[in-house]
Amino acid sequence: MRDPSIRRSVALFRAFLREQSDPEFCYGLLARDAVRQVERYVPLEGRTVVDVGGGSGHFTEEFRRRGAHCFLFEPDPEELHAGGREPEGAVLADGYLLPLADGVADVCFSSNVLEHVADPQTFLSEMVRVTRHGGLIYVSFTNWYSPWGGHETAPWHYLGAERARSRYRRRTGRPAKHTLGENLFAVHIGPTLRHVRARDDVEIVAARSRYWPFLAGAITRVPGVREFATWNLLLILRRCPS
Repeated sequence: MRDPSIRRSVALFRAFLREQSDPEFCYGLLARDAVRQVERYVPLEGRTVVDVGGGSGHFTEEFRRRGAHCFLFEPDPEELHAGGREPEGAVLADGYLLPLADGVADVCFSSNVLEHVADPQTFLSEMVRVTRHGGLIYVSFTNWYSPWGGHETAPWHYLGAERARSRYRRRTGRPAKHTLGENLFAVHIGPTLRHVRARDDVEIVAARSRYWPFLAGAITRVPGVREFATWNLLLILRRCPS
């Protein structure tokens, strides 16, 4: 599917609606789409890829299918083995302190993880550290004011996180998976872009909406509006000498 395009956006949105009932389909499609985005900037055959917070391994498996040497680092055993999966060669490790030497990765990849860490700047710094000079860093996250910002409680998070959680429990009979301030954090596009631009160890190759079908790059340049309309920010960074 061409990226961006309405056909692609609709297909991804429909897949998200099936996340709970058919996670293999949802995350398989998302992995193929994300890895194609990386391949726009670097050939993957024979490259070393580090997948940080890659859950049960869908992204890692797709990178490997395309010829990369990909290694999965996931801090949560439940996420690692979700759906009964047993990702090969995975390492139980925290993204704040990866058990890797400096500059070992050609590509450091993180999909929809940044909103789940309390200190996103430290998390980004660790991704930069393990990436070689000239290497690529792929980071995407769902910002808090996105219509999807509350994850399973969205869009009711606009009325307050606790109110959204209470509504979710009443409607489903079970507690929400995510709690603001514990395993979900309010990350915003403007501060994230300012932080990345101020760094002297990376340059921005692309900053765009990951899923939006048109004006994907332009929308991230409009303060205020971008916090609601971007949905999910995709950053492609190039590691440079600091």
